[in-house]
Amino acid sequence: MVSKFEPGLYIVAGPIGNLSDLTPRAAELLRQADVVAVEDTRVSAKLLRHAGSARPMIPYHDHSSEQLRAQLVDRMAGEVVALLSDAGTPLISDPGYKLVRDARAAGRYVTSLPGPSAAIAALTLSGLPTDRFLFVGFLPSKEKARADALEEIANIRATLVFYESGPRLSASLAAMAGRLGDRDTAVVREISKAFEETVSGRLSELAVRYAEAPPKGEIVVVVGPPGEAPPPNEEDRDAALREAMARLPVSKAAGEVAKKLGLDRRALYARALELKDE
Repeated sequence: MVSKFEPGLYIVAGPIGNLSDLTPRAAELLRQADVVAVEDTRVSAKLLRHAGSARPMIPYHDHSSEQLRAQLVDRMAGEVVALLSDAGTPLISDPGYKLVRDARAAGRYVTSLPGPSAAIAALTLSGLPTDRFLFVGFLPSKEKARADALEEIANIRATLVFYESGPRLSASLAAMAGRLGDRDTAVVREISKAFEETVSGRLSELAVRYAEAPPKGEIVVVVGPPGEAPPPNEEDRDAALREAMARLPVSKAAGEVAKKLGLDRRALYARALELKDE
């Protein structure tokens, strides 16, 4: 059944490996689009051939000019414009959001044709908790910036999803172990391709493994959430009470600290009175 696509912007999720993962609706859209905005015409040409499409492509990537973006938004008034990344879902670790933002601001029709995403696929393959996760994308390449980025997310109680390249993998895993702690991790690569692989272990173990043999292909690193925090000691308790009592009455201070540290409110109230009398 041939669909009729109205003018506007269509965010098209493409395969991340196996071309057969392209959805029928996405293939039909690629055959009908007036123009297909792509990261790399050489990469996308293969997918368009697979879909039976001969529609014109235009390069659109992180270094594209505002003028080109404006031209595409103008075309959306009367034409079907498809946005296609090299692999997976556009806007995930690529700059397409600017085109979506400007299209919406201009009142253009915008919709998404959902499909593959390496981050989500790797999360399902990892065997790690999926109820709460944070997509981080690529870490900075410089050591100090990478350390700062990891420090920023170290206490987030969620599974973390990173993109990484083979040559940088071992160093990134070692940096994660140093800043996040030696957590359970899965390195997932070549998803949906012939040599798909998921390797699980602790961050330190995987850092050593890949230092000896850097892998090839597209890589996703999935890092489990931190373990349970140790219970606060007496020094932590008293410091929290003193800080709260400087702002609040004793009763409210005890209640705030009880909620923050997960301690008994009555015991904290009694200790707060002792501290007040010191």
